Amino acid sequence: MGSILLCSLYLARLKRPDSLVGRNPRATIRAAVESKVKLTESRHSLIMRSPKAIVFMSLLAISAGISVAQDPPRVPALQSELDEQRSLLERVIANQKKDDIAQFTYERIERLELHKSSGSPPEIKTTRAVPAGTGIDRIPVGPDGKPADAAAYRVELEKLERTLSWAAQDGRGQRDAYEKIAKKQKERADLIDVTRNAFIFTFIDREPRGDRILSKYSLVPDPAYKATSRATSIFSKVRGYLWIDEDAAQLARAELEVTDDISFGGFMAKVYKGSHLVQERYEIAPGLWFATYSQYDFEGRRLFVSFAIHEHTSYSQYRRIGPPKEALQAIRAELGKSTTAKADP
Repeated sequence: MGSILLCSLYLARLKRPDSLVGRNPRATIRAAVESKVKLTESRHSLIMRSPKAIVFMSLLAISAGISVAQDPPRVPALQSELDEQRSLLERVIANQKKDDIAQFTYERIERLELHKSSGSPPEIKTTRAVPAGTGIDRIPVGPDGKPADAAAYRVELEKLERTLSWAAQDGRGQRDAYEKIAKKQKERADLIDVTRNAFIFTFIDREPRGDRILSKYSLVPDPAYKATSRATSIFSKVRGYLWIDEDAAQLARAELEVTDDISFGGFMAKVYKGSHLVQERYEIAPGLWFATYSQYDFEGRRLFVSFAIHEHTSYSQYRRIGPPKEALQAIRAELGKSTTAKADP
């Protein structure tokens, strides 16, 4: 689930699946016949201090963590139905957390289309994204996901080997780095906890997607919710839809839209009404659902300079590579080196 500045407003890549680590992207049920629900999504979130990061982190938090709360129903509902809904959402939360942890042991191919202005051709970048302990290492590849330049690709693999070798050690620098990651994860978890009461979700319908059936929910801000931070103040200006695969108890799709301009630092920066985020998620391995497509369309200004970012990213060829020590052995084998070499460079 990125970088910063013009970038100062440009939303973090949430999307991207690696948003909790460095380089580069959960709700509540109200008992009623309409099945009103409050959810909180997770999805993406590298905690950065720029306005773009705050917006992005907040939008992603809306679509990933789910908790249950119940108000007195206006029309009596079967207790068994309410219990079934609560059970489903509890499983969605548990699976989302499992997916979040597992995604940091899977590499993938990312195809990024960056549209900087209307009418101009998109800038397209295809990379091999490999978890490297304290970040995601992205190596340029051809459109087919294979090396376009064998010599340059090997140079990048050797850089990755050194990064993984460092990340696999247990020194002061490594401990400090992992402590920072743990802090970011806690900040994200805290934000997810706060969002539990920020939205009201209402069941709309069931829709087919391929051979699966998804349950669609609308989300709107809860007028009773009082924001406690800059990040949570954004919730009142966001609405959208979530789709849940009930059989798998997984979040399958999210569409979120900014419904009013979001300002930062007074007149310093602003994200405009109409900005939106879309993410599709599919089962990549048994019991694990990761993002396969993300779309971010944001417009705004920083000081007196306007910006527009339209970013579409597809994720494919997921493959488990493991934590740093395991990934290091895989990369050394790919380089044709002995996998029994010591971890230090």
